[in-house]
Amino acid sequence: MRPRTLLEIARRNDYPLPAGTEEGLAALYDFRDFTHFIEVWVLTTNALRTAEDFRQVVVEYAAEAAEHGAVYLEGIFSPAERAHRGVDWDEIFSGYCDGAQEAREAHGVEVRLTPDIIRGFPLEDAEETVRCAARYRDRGVLGVGLGGLEADYPPEPYEPAFDLARELGLASVPHAGEVAGPPSVRGALETLHADRIRHGVRAVEDSGLVQEIADRRVVLDVCPISNLRTGAVRSLEEHPLPQLVSAGAVCSISTDDPAMFGTDLSQDYEAAASLGLDPEAAFAAGLEGALCDDATRSKLRETGQSFDWDTLR
Repeated sequence: MRPRTLLEIARRNDYPLPAGTEEGLAALYDFRDFTHFIEVWVLTTNALRTAEDFRQVVVEYAAEAAEHGAVYLEGIFSPAERAHRGVDWDEIFSGYCDGAQEAREAHGVEVRLTPDIIRGFPLEDAEETVRCAARYRDRGVLGVGLGGLEADYPPEPYEPAFDLARELGLASVPHAGEVAGPPSVRGALETLHADRIRHGVRAVEDSGLVQEIADRRVVLDVCPISNLRTGAVRSLEEHPLPQLVSAGAVCSISTDDPAMFGTDLSQDYEAAASLGLDPEAAFAAGLEGALCDDATRSKLRETGQSFDWDTLR
């Protein structure tokens, strides 16, 4: 949520914030470290109480994404955190799904949803996330991810939840390989059977792992600005994206919490282009990794084919 949205929702729900202006909240959002990131994430998500709140978040983010040319996105939310604080699971999922429907109608952006299992929460919460996600498959919930404190919670303990997801027809799209190194990525691949990996950039520290990712064509959702802000890379010039691409890894470009990291889709694409990734190749990678149905995929392929990519080179 951008500060303006957070202020509006917090006032509606009579939820106290540590700052009462957009400028004050923007200062609060100034990233310090990953622990601070989680603290602010909890603070902001605590403002969300009703299906209307969840709907609004999706619609407003889709409007922002549309300004940057987005035509399709797979959004992430973390339902167990809200459920732990008394919000009904179905209120959460129905609100997000209502937002996805409205986003299509109002902004022309196809929104699908991939809720995260939260690292450090009980396995029962992980499995309930999966079961709820499966109930909303016909409303655009396509898979489940794994988010949170990657360095503290490796992927392997979440194997039962991801096995359940596979049984229920949901894809596996965990975060791995940003804060933690190759073992985290390998765990996502081998234990969680990742269909796509959020980040994955630290796989570059293990050439054999990169080759396996390339051979299996497991798309990496690379977020250059996030990697810079979290300290996964010391500078943009040192980002491993060129090495990953030259080794054959398929890399799409995404944002990871644009409000917190002071970025947006255009900035992340520009960063990737500065590292030598061709925008058309990034679009093709996004299309290859997308979890959508065949009809939506065909529509997206036509969009890419009709676009004048030379304008971006």
